[in-house]
This record gives sequence, structure tokens and C-alpha cells, in this order.
Amino acid sequence: MLKITQDIIDEIINHGRVEAPLEACGYLAEKNGVVCESIAMQNIDASPVHYSMDPAQQFAAVRNCRKQGLRIRAVYHSHPETAAYPSAEDIRLAYDQDLSYVIVSLAESKPCINSYIIRKNEVLPERIEIVDGTKAARCGQVLCP
Repeated sequence: MLKITQDIIDEIINHGRVEAPLEACGYLAEKNGVVCESIAMQNIDASPVHYSMDPAQQFAAVRNCRKQGLRIRAVYHSHPETAAYPSAEDIRLAYDQDLSYVIVSLAESKPCINSYIIRKNEVLPERIEIVDGTKAARCGQVLCP
């Protein structure tokens, strides 16, 4: 289960909207089992259908998280025009089996967000628990079924 605060969900969605029509990407960091920070990264591919993170930004993010006592918990990215489900490329490139893979779909008027565990090409849905759960409905976000 991925525990996350509403403000982080809002940040991820906003990052996706700012970068659209390109895919946005970044890391989610946790402390005490709750995602409490989003780390926006540059999509160096500048593509609407895939992403690559800048290696220098990746190393800096990991270093900064360690300094703050945070742990990288997930990779996130947006799908500007498709569902919040991993593409074949997303699955192929999911190298770190200890991370969750969070996808925000902006294809509909209301964004939706899903999390997955991807291991050896197997995609397993992961439950998302919003720490202040009732706020999601009031803000108009939809957790995809």
C-alpha cells in the first residue's frame, strides 16, 4: 500500500499539467511510511509518450533525500492522453523492483492516479491510501478503479 498526503497528489497532478503535452516525471519520497515529498525531474526525452530522467538530477535527489532522512519510495510519471496504466515501455523499463510506479492520467477532465508494483514484467495494482482521504473527493481527483 502506498500512503500519500493529498498535497503530494496535487503536486504530481500539477506537474503533469504544467509539462503537458509531454510526460512529466519524478520521485516520491517517504518518511515513517508516508510519502511526504515529490521531487519533480526533467524529462530529458521531451516526449508525450515516454520519459527519461536526467542522471545528474537523479543522483542529487537521492543524495538530498538521504540528508533529510527520507527514502525514495516511488517513481511517478504522467500519461497526458492515455490511461493510468503502465505502457509496454513502462513495464520494460521498471528496473527497480523495490519501488512503486505511480501514473497520473490527464486523459479525462478529472485526473486519476494509480500505483503499481512491477516485478519481472508482472504488473500488480497497489492500493493508494490518502492520509486525509476525504479531501480527494472534494478536490475532484479520482483514484482509478
